[in-house]
Amino acid sequence: MTLAQNDDTGTQYQRSPADMFCQIGVQQLISMFDLMPDTLFWIKDRNSRMLHVNAPLQQHLGITDAQQVVGMSDFDFAPKHIAKQFVSDDQRVMDGSTITNRLEINVANGGEFAWYLTSRRPLFDDNQNVIGTYGVSRRVQQTTATLNGMEAIKAPLDYIKRNYMLDFSITDLAKTAHLSVSALERRFKKYMAKTPKQFINEVRLENARRLLIETSLPIAVVGNESGFADHSYFTRRFAAMFNDIPSVYRKNHLAQQQ
Repeated sequence: MTLAQNDDTGTQYQRSPADMFCQIGVQQLISMFDLMPDTLFWIKDRNSRMLHVNAPLQQHLGITDAQQVVGMSDFDFAPKHIAKQFVSDDQRVMDGSTITNRLEINVANGGEFAWYLTSRRPLFDDNQNVIGTYGVSRRVQQTTATLNGMEAIKAPLDYIKRNYMLDFSITDLAKTAHLSVSALERRFKKYMAKTPKQFINEVRLENARRLLIETSLPIAVVGNESGFADHSYFTRRFAAMFNDIPSVYRKNHLAQQQ
């Protein structure tokens, strides 16, 4: 299909839809993401610094102008352990991997942790050199249709959310989805890029972090109520994820509040 178009001399010529598409400005294309209220969209450079965020992401970050975040990174907005994962994912994508509809934890508008489905891709210049990344993320409860392919891990996810503080095995978890352990692990790897055990530990550690901040419970009790019966193991895993042992993490948080 072609469209009639007059040139400067008034002569009529045919213009294809492909030609018209090439004339659309990049800024106009990017601004289309402002029309998607449930979609967070961003563009970053090779160092994971923000170049652009759409209007929903601006609202999510609590800003009014995209220019406010230009040059900033995830470490300026998200908890350190989450920001570290985002930056690591950017690097993986620039190295050739793709991330499509992966389930991950992020901070929602109200400050609570929530589940998001995220996709990331490399950004190329005209010479096909990788110059950065871009991506979209949508909160899980706003994307029920997208979760149809994840039904096999929905039951385990719900089970972990309700029972993370209890002692249960991966076999117990697999039974909730009527899967073998190996099948469950394959599903987790596919949709979450981690094993069930890694995910359980992350949920437990997130809750331990919350208890350290929101309560004055002794460290051992925090570990116990988060599903870690072994205090030494809890301390090691917490330090690996948050770069501080629990007591130092609490102390530093309290100091920041003063």
